[in-house]
Amino acid sequence: MQMNPILPNNSLRLNKYLALQLGISRREADNIIANQKATINGRTATLGARFNEGDKIIVNGKEIKSAAKYEYIALNKPSGYVCSRKKQDDNPTIYELLPESLYHLKPVGRLDIDTSGLIILSNDGDFAYQMTHPSFYKTKIYNARLDRALEPLHQQMINDYGVKLEDGPSKLQLERMNDENDRKNWIITMHEGRNRQIRRTFGALGYTVIKLHRTNFGNYSLGDIKPGKYESINIQ
Repeated sequence: MQMNPILPNNSLRLNKYLALQLGISRREADNIIANQKATINGRTATLGARFNEGDKIIVNGKEIKSAAKYEYIALNKPSGYVCSRKKQDDNPTIYELLPESLYHLKPVGRLDIDTSGLIILSNDGDFAYQMTHPSFYKTKIYNARLDRALEPLHQQMINDYGVKLEDGPSKLQLERMNDENDRKNWIITMHEGRNRQIRRTFGALGYTVIKLHRTNFGNYSLGDIKPGKYESINIQ
């Protein structure tokens, strides 16, 4: 078995370096190393490999050079934009709201085309994994407006029992946005992230969500970022 050379204590972990430079998670970087697709100074790297500044790192025949740094931005996505690099039909993408210098960042999760609000973009694959994998239980908060008043029985059903969808039960926490007479506008808290889950939950009960806006994702909030604008954030 090929062994990695003994390196000094100031050496760097190869999987962490590849994750940053390639915009992938450390797990994906470990898979590259385990499949013997990475070399350090011409020698095949193994899991747990470390290297020093100036060493030559090659993945799949291409040299990887230090250029990237971890970046994180919060974007207030307007309705009508898709969270993709490619246009869908004639719909613009969120990248049309960003300068070219940020095109390398990837959305952390998704908002559907009709949903506005907080979307985080980053080149940190580990951060994206921890924000989106169900095991990390990240809270998401939305403001929603329905086409008609939500019946109290349906509110109780969604809060306490959940609504059966084709991909499993959907349970949301609902809080009235305004006074008790307004049953169209709701603050929704959820811990899942299934495709169009909020819209499908209400749709199963005969309601249409006519406006959906995300204000919080995990420890991050939209704050006073204007629609179509973004700000750099510090991860917590």
